[in-house]
Amino acid sequence: MNDAGPEAAAAVVRALRELARERADEVELFDGFTDAELDSWAVPVPEDVRVVLRQIGGLETEEHEYRFGPRGRAVFADGYWTLGELDFGEGSLIVGVGSCGWGPVVAVRPWGDDPDVMVEAPEFVGWLAGFTERLADGVADRAAAKHFVPAVPTVEVAEGTDTGLGALVGRGDSLTDLVDLRDLPGYPCAVGWEPYFSTSHNTADTGSSEVQFRIVGDGRALLLRSVVSGDFLGRPVRRHQLPADAADRAVAGLRALATEFPSFVVLDAGVDDRTMDGWPVPVPAEVRSVLREIGAVAIAGLPALRLLPGAPEHEVAPEVHHMMGGDGTYWPLARIGYGHSPALLQIRVDPETGRWGYAVSVPAEAKALREYPEVALLAESLPDLLLTFARLARQAVDGPDFAGRVTGDTRWLFPNTGEPWPRPAPVGEWAGSADPLLAAAAGLPAGTHAADLRAVPIPSDLCFYRAAGWPYAARLDRLHFAAGGGLAAAVPASG
Repeated sequence: MNDAGPEAAAAVVRALRELARERADEVELFDGFTDAELDSWAVPVPEDVRVVLRQIGGLETEEHEYRFGPRGRAVFADGYWTLGELDFGEGSLIVGVGSCGWGPVVAVRPWGDDPDVMVEAPEFVGWLAGFTERLADGVADRAAAKHFVPAVPTVEVAEGTDTGLGALVGRGDSLTDLVDLRDLPGYPCAVGWEPYFSTSHNTADTGSSEVQFRIVGDGRALLLRSVVSGDFLGRPVRRHQLPADAADRAVAGLRALATEFPSFVVLDAGVDDRTMDGWPVPVPAEVRSVLREIGAVAIAGLPALRLLPGAPEHEVAPEVHHMMGGDGTYWPLARIGYGHSPALLQIRVDPETGRWGYAVSVPAEAKALREYPEVALLAESLPDLLLTFARLARQAVDGPDFAGRVTGDTRWLFPNTGEPWPRPAPVGEWAGSADPLLAAAAGLPAGTHAADLRAVPIPSDLCFYRAAGWPYAARLDRLHFAAGGGLAAAVPASG
């Protein structure tokens, strides 16, 4: 990582000291560090960086202030050290700090109307040399980008062929992008990236979204995570690809857990095809393959999933049943308690095709649903939901307090607790759309708001009443789910 060498570092020190003498009223150099101080830091400091830091601990000009160590600042964290702020706090200049050396140097400006990321140099000493040259030439602005690369969704990385990068992102996250810092065409290199949230169209709640960034793999990659908190989602995400054999994997995973950890995971027997043939909705093949094997899933710390009809937890009042879409539009799975309000976890059923689609939870108390219509998107399908439950249970068995760990990881099961926020839009905006699903939604009654859920994170909260155009005093007539939940709409009561 550090290719400059001690000689090049010493040359940078000499050039900076000479510049500070010539322009004492413009350039101030901060005191350096002792080797004892450098040795006490939580990260290794390579020799070329030491050559600089023994003499210079940072610098200040009319335009910039950079500090090269932890004096009076936060400790090293997340694989980088913050050299200084950019644009009056709108961004940060950071340098990777790892066992391979200090680098690269990256400018991250996640805020404002034009957020951007730029990799300025592959290592610290080279960056400082370039900065010194520009300062000597009287150039206040930082170097312009000469190259360009796109950021990549970490889910795509996790499911790709680069095992090195894949190891850095694990399973990947729909709201996190990766920049490969070791495979750049040159420097400075601009990164094509923007946060997943949007502050346009007002906000969903408090408008406190942020961007978290980390450098991982000893400077190998930069991770940029959008924390959508109180704003609406601004662009589509990359979801995890659901395996074709998801149903078989879910059954096998849950059976293995029930065998290994019977005190934590209990399964009920499934039913035969003749029984399923008598149900009021058609049962697709992939769902049948699950229900033949499993009729209920009880995992400590989670609401029990009653996959077969007739469980007391499935009962809802007639008014709530109407607002959820009515007969043949949903398949109840579990009652979820959160505070004093219940919600019904369900699979949305497309009455036109018989397809079982997304897993969602909907408030099951009439007054709450009527006045504050909302939906939580939990999974793409029943097998996807079961795979998620199995994955969380498998993670929890590796530590103490199994039930507590599982509960803490699944607060998003109840509406208005998971985030991020897809933005509900008046369906009239989609009139004439080339997308058949959106065009069909435009025919719903006036005042209806809807959200396209096909490219939003899982889990997501969809709060219709937080949309700017949802009338303050509006009351819900019913929820409408098209294409098995690919689109969710709230139809207000007339009058």
